[in-house]
Amino acid sequence: MDFHYVAMDFGGHGLSSHYKPGLLYNHQNFVSEVRRVAAAFKWTRFSFMGHSFGGTVGGMFSCIFPEMVDKLILLDSTPFLLDCNETENIVTYKRRNIEHMLQVEASQDSLRVSSMEEMLQGLLNKNSHLNKECGELLLQRGTRKMATGVVSNRDRRLSVPEHSFDFVSKEMLVHFISRLQADVLLIKATQGYYDVRRANDDNKEPLLFMVDTLRTILKERFQYVEVPGNHYVHMNDHHLVAGVVSSFLQSQPRTTSRM
Repeated sequence: MDFHYVAMDFGGHGLSSHYKPGLLYNHQNFVSEVRRVAAAFKWTRFSFMGHSFGGTVGGMFSCIFPEMVDKLILLDSTPFLLDCNETENIVTYKRRNIEHMLQVEASQDSLRVSSMEEMLQGLLNKNSHLNKECGELLLQRGTRKMATGVVSNRDRRLSVPEHSFDFVSKEMLVHFISRLQADVLLIKATQGYYDVRRANDDNKEPLLFMVDTLRTILKERFQYVEVPGNHYVHMNDHHLVAGVVSSFLQSQPRTTSRM
């Protein structure tokens, strides 16, 4: 069975345009971008695969447009972010998102030009789970050449990811999952991340609640697989993930479409 893959860059990432000054990046915007891409390709039904934050975007999209997604694949990701550890921080995040936007926009004229070696080392320092080869692959779309070096294509307003997240309560989580029509595959790396903030990463309760809820509501439409590796296992050791994903995609959907 052959599949056609389209890898999209969210706004502010890779080769996609940055948002105009004054426009905040947030979770809902990225969900909207997926719908825009589907409209451009005239897709009415497709499968969605997302890693990390891409998976949370895919999860929300699959609930808002349940009839459009037949299979949802989450790579070291969850379809939503629970607010278990974040209730006191959510308002702070929203404030910081606005303040950070203003700070970055005030310094937009001064692009940070670096050598490719410096850019790669900076990426690896910030992402300890990423190996050099994979870092070089990411920078192929993540940088552009200038006369004196390279600059990052990533909008600096996105430098603190949790500022753009939407967190949901347990009650909202149950409601959202009940809307899913897709079959769902969640691949969890044993040394991957468990929380938005690394300080809370030892607390696996939100993930366990998420998995139990998915299994309870979706029943045979949900698969949970653990693989050895870290947050970037799909790049560092892709053979551990590829077979699981391929088998899932080739299996017959267990979804009953709703008119």
